[in-house]
Amino acid sequence: MIDHWGGMTNATRTWAGTTLADRRAIRRQQLIDAGIELLGGGDTAAVTVRAVCRTAKLTERYFYESFADRDALMLAVYEHVAESARQAILNAMVDVEPRPEALARAAVTAFVELLIDDPRKGTVLLLAPITEPALNKRGSELLPTFTAMIHDQLPDSYDETDRKLTATSLVGALTYLFISYLDGSLDVPRDRMIDHAVRMLVAAASP
Repeated sequence: MIDHWGGMTNATRTWAGTTLADRRAIRRQQLIDAGIELLGGGDTAAVTVRAVCRTAKLTERYFYESFADRDALMLAVYEHVAESARQAILNAMVDVEPRPEALARAAVTAFVELLIDDPRKGTVLLLAPITEPALNKRGSELLPTFTAMIHDQLPDSYDETDRKLTATSLVGALTYLFISYLDGSLDVPRDRMIDHAVRMLVAAASP
């Protein structure tokens, strides 16, 4: 971008090969990564501006460069993990044979690898909205995104009402399944849990 005097704006001036906008984006991601680390530990009270800055190795000046307050960071962390999960599922299904079992296994495995094998991210997406006021509403708002992914895979033999009912029920059941695995109340082998989730999806797609 060129300013009114024919020069480069601050955002596009380079330093050490990067622009100011690039450096801001890098710092923002550092703060989000720090938020995942802290919020993923399960203690939402530990996620303070000071703690996030210390973990990210940045000053508070840089925190407020990207976020208005702690709640804004919490939402950004949550949405980052949710979008990563959505994209991981979509990517996993791209080159899979279009059979219900193959699609379901690809989707569940991708979800588990991202959010269960890395409990920090699973805690952010599935457990934190239960106890963190800043995330309560947003967690409910994003559920339809995952409901729609299941809805679109259901067979044409379902009418629209059945599709909505089935997709909503499955998201609820799978969410509780993964929450129970993450919080330790469901003590089963990882592969057994994946197989069970796949069977649930396949049964719904094969009426």
